[in-house]
Amino acid sequence: MSICKVLFLLFRGLFVSRSNLTLGNLALRQQLTVQQRTIKRSKLKNKDRIFWSWISQIWPDWKSNLIIVKPETVIKWHRQGFKLYWRWKSQSHKVGRPKISKEIRYLIRQMSRENPT
Repeated sequence: MSICKVLFLLFRGLFVSRSNLTLGNLALRQQLTVQQRTIKRSKLKNKDRIFWSWISQIWPDWKSNLIIVKPETVIKWHRQGFKLYWRWKSQSHKVGRPKISKEIRYLIRQMSRENPT
């Protein structure tokens, strides 16, 4: 690493907030974990996609530390997760009409016989 780059990183560390540095380190460590897990090509797992979707929501400068995928891809993952969540949330877990007790059915039939109009 060149001396200029080291000095730049040192000065940057002095002026950047501690939370931004922490999130930056977290993002870079996660990418290193992905790189070490694979030999030829980086293969991202669902937990990696969830991590980047989550960090893109809480950290405004997340794009600057992203190396292994494009920022547009992270945004696409977030949208897909949002769609999956609402698809699951809107699905009816019970199929068909709700069950009506025998007594209620008997009363409905009795009312329809007594009042044909």
